[in-house]
Amino acid sequence: QVQLVESGGGLVQAGGSLRLSCAASGRTFSSYIMGWFRQAPGKEREFVAVINESGGVTSYADSVNGRFTIARDNAKNTVFLQMNSLNAEDTAVYYCAAGQRFKAVVAAYDYWGQGTQVTVSS
Repeated sequence: QVQLVESGGGLVQAGGSLRLSCAASGRTFSSYIMGWFRQAPGKEREFVAVINESGGVTSYADSVNGRFTIARDNAKNTVFLQMNSLNAEDTAVYYCAAGQRFKAVVAAYDYWGQGTQVTVSS
């Protein structure tokens, strides 16, 4: 079992940057595919980015491609989401998730963090 704790959210002006972190417990972090999702008020949770076990393969939602970067440090059991050129549409609660399949859907992930709020002011 994996426990996930996100941090790094906050309030930022449009055009600014934030770096989210997700710390995982357990010794098997490096065996999990890690994803970031987000959920805005009144909307469904949506895929943001995913990274494979070694960190060598990544994939992004079209809406964030070129602005966001996912990375992981298996030695520190942590996955990151660097977010640049933020805009108001990026405002949401951001969740990290761990799973066994390299997929861009909520159902593919078994473990979830509690989320961290990102608010972008325009």
